[in-house]
This record gives sequence, C-alpha cells and structure tokens, in this order.
Amino acid sequence: MGEPSEPIVKIFGVLDITGEVIAMWIIIALVAALSLIVTRNLKERPGKLQNALEAGVEYLDNFFTDLLGKKHARKYMYFLGSLFCFIIIANYSGLLPGVGMTKYVKAPTSSLSVTLGLGAITFLFLQVNGFRAGAKRYYKHFFSPFPLFILMIMDEIIKPASLALRLFGNIFGEESVTENLYNLFPVGPPIIMMSLSLIFCAIQAMVFTMLTASYLNEFIEEE
Repeated sequence: MGEPSEPIVKIFGVLDITGEVIAMWIIIALVAALSLIVTRNLKERPGKLQNALEAGVEYLDNFFTDLLGKKHARKYMYFLGSLFCFIIIANYSGLLPGVGMTKYVKAPTSSLSVTLGLGAITFLFLQVNGFRAGAKRYYKHFFSPFPLFILMIMDEIIKPASLALRLFGNIFGEESVTENLYNLFPVGPPIIMMSLSLIFCAIQAMVFTMLTASYLNEFIEEE
C-alpha cells in the first residue's frame, strides 16, 4: 500500500494510468450508475435505497446550512456534496479486500497527485465563486489591510494545499500502518486499525468539505 504508484499503461506515451486512476474511474462509474438508477425511479413512498440516499442528502444539506445558511447551502451543494461523496468513497475504497495490495487498484486519496488535484479544484471553486459573489468584496478580502495583500494571496494558495496534504497524509499513513501491522501480525492489530479507519475515513472527508465551506463563507458572508 505504501509503495509508489507504478504506471499500468501509458496513453499516447504521456498520460500514466495508475491504480489510483482506475479506482477513480470505478468510483465515478458506480456513483453515476447509482444516481441514474435512483433518479429514474423516484417514488413518493421510497424504498430502502432511495430512503438511505435521501437521508444522506438531507444530512449534508443540514450540515452545510449550519455553515453557510440555507440559501448558500442549496446554491453550492452541487460542488460541496460531490466533493464529500467522492472523498469518502475514495477513502473507504482502501478498506476493500485486495485494494492497495497490487498496482492495479489503489485508494485514490492515498496518492498525493489525486489530493493535490482536489486541492487545485477547490482553489478554483473558491476563487471563482468568491469573485461571482461580489467583485468588490472579493478584492477587499485581499487588500484589507493593504500592506498584507501578499500574505493574503499566499494564504489562499496555502489553504487548499494544506487540505490536500492533510488528506493524503492521513490516508497514506493509515494504509502504511495497516500494511506494516499485517506483515508483523496477520491477525488482530490490522483488524483493529481497519476498524479505526472506518471512523478516520469519514472524519477526513468531513474535515475537507467543512473547511472548504468555511473558506467559501469568508467570501460570500454578508458584510
């Protein structure tokens, strides 16, 4: 699990397809298929699957409402909710049997490239929506007070970078510890670590999206 990713195949001799990329494709395909199945068969009296998904969406809606207010929570739910769902599924994928044991399928968030990609997307999301919420307020955020504008710009870059490094460090560390424990004690400690990972994976997904929502609120909150 802790070994560097090895390219499985190269596309046009430039793009590397790694185990993390394959896992991402699988996750995206499963989530898309699940969403398509549920939304095409919505019922007034929901079944177990629809009821579970609606409960999850309602929980996220309430969570982001507490951070952003109802108006903004509904407006930015599409990104924040998608971010949370991808991260938590990617985190939990590392707990599936066989994942990470070969180079063909690995937990996406155990790769620094993936978490940095999430950080870059988050950075663009924050800047674009911060500007759209009000150009005057957006520039005031950087130049008030004026002497600190360089530090404020650096702060905006450091925020998503810290999110990416925190997520990578925790998931990579959990996988490395579990692998080393398995090599020393095949039964017992690895199971305990994997049980704790059930909590850690959810916490990391929540922390990433919660901080993203908090950073967004700095731009869009009413003066």
